Amino acid sequence: MIASVRGHVLALRLDAAVVEVGGVGLLLQATPATLAGLRLGAEAELATSLVVREDALTLFGFADADERDVFEVVQTVSGIGPRLALAMLAVHTPDGLRVAVAGADLTALMKVPGIGRKGAQRIVLELTDRLGAPSGAPPLAAAAAASASWRDQVVEALVGLGWSAKQAGDAVEAVAGDADADAPSGATGGSGGPDVAGTLRAALRHLGRSA
Repeated sequence: MIASVRGHVLALRLDAAVVEVGGVGLLLQATPATLAGLRLGAEAELATSLVVREDALTLFGFADADERDVFEVVQTVSGIGPRLALAMLAVHTPDGLRVAVAGADLTALMKVPGIGRKGAQRIVLELTDRLGAPSGAPPLAAAAAASASWRDQVVEALVGLGWSAKQAGDAVEAVAGDADADAPSGATGGSGGPDVAGTLRAALRHLGRSA
């Protein structure tokens, strides 16, 4: 694992940079924001993630370790590879992704090219408890983002999965009481509100039983 590189910037492209390390020029794929912070001939230090494939070794560079860690975590979602993970960080900052996932903001996630509604729903379901709270926001602010209009968020997700608005609404109401009662302390950043992803899973189970 190559965790970081430091050296002079030999070349800059729209999607990558070449950094000289020990006389070797390393090509690093990076987001436009990361590349904008580099200067030709200047020394740069980037956190990195090495992706190994049968036919290629690709090195990705990041402005800091947090961005790299988010890049690696989002790839644990089914269907998200390194290119799409990098596109997510090109559209959203790490904290922006945290807020979008915590608040089940499907519209924000769908701004990333290649991510549709079902992909956004899958990201919310699989990453809700894995990205953590935004590092630049107080816990209460993150909690507010997670709990705002949670019923509407769950209904919208169910409709996107093919259920009618009435079926979705009835299912959410059926499990809402349990979601409120079962929400662990800090499940939505300490707000005491229900966990959106957990409520969605409960609603899906309810719909499956009533089908």
